[in-house]
Amino acid sequence: MMAYLTAGSAAENILADVGEKVQKGAVQEFLSTLPEKALNLGLRIFLAAVFFLIGVRLIKLLRKIIRKSMERANAELGVIQFVDSFVKATLYAVLAMGLASSFGLDAASVVAVLGSAGVAIGLAVQGSLSNLAGGVLILALKPFRVGDYIRESYSGQEGTVTEIQIFYTKLLTPDNQTVILPNGNLANNSLVNITMQEVRRMDITVGVSYQADLKRAKEVLLRVLEEDEAVLKDRDRLVFVSELGSSCVVLGVRCWFRQEDFWQGKWRVTENSKLKLDENEIEISYNQLDVHLDGKIN
Repeated sequence: MMAYLTAGSAAENILADVGEKVQKGAVQEFLSTLPEKALNLGLRIFLAAVFFLIGVRLIKLLRKIIRKSMERANAELGVIQFVDSFVKATLYAVLAMGLASSFGLDAASVVAVLGSAGVAIGLAVQGSLSNLAGGVLILALKPFRVGDYIRESYSGQEGTVTEIQIFYTKLLTPDNQTVILPNGNLANNSLVNITMQEVRRMDITVGVSYQADLKRAKEVLLRVLEEDEAVLKDRDRLVFVSELGSSCVVLGVRCWFRQEDFWQGKWRVTENSKLKLDENEIEISYNQLDVHLDGKIN
């Protein structure tokens, strides 16, 4: 029995010595290969950084070539901007996959994971997909182009279109603010393209006193339209009684301007109408209240 216990203790001691040697050997092997592994990792990081910088330069060069080619083909500015942003997003995604592959990440595995999570990803990016589809519809149907002045009904924003990107459109408001609108909202809601046509009609109203010479007032206002150089002479120029108001006769003044002359022309015609009516002693009426006293004192 004693011999059996002695043999067992000896075996345990031998196993402990072997385990300790194996553990020390593993640690020593790890420490001996650590510099080589660190060097390999640093080399991979350096090469990935170089690959990234080269990739960024190549993407910029390719985008520039595509833009120049589309400009030579007289493509619309909105189409050029849309294609440029699409190419940029696609190429950067490819670059990211390439960098991931350089660190041992299998691109096929990533695609498989994304495919299995397709439903969740679809729900997460459904707004972006809607905006992407909206951008395609805008370029295909052309409800507006870069440079047009639009007013959209979803949020009531208005301004000049400066960019049409993959997911959004940029407007520049008259007070120099940039408004960013999702393409999905622009494609799925009504909007007004104010500058699509070459000419635009101007309408203003002028209220003259009931005691004024109505025919003379109309002649004066019509002369204002005829003397304005920006008013289109091949279009109707009208001065008419629009309304019999409570304290004045409302005259409508109507003419046409080119889009680029509209606002300056409207302001000028409005100002000149006031000046010419004053020169001809035609009173522009305003709201007033007449109080009559019967003279009786209680």
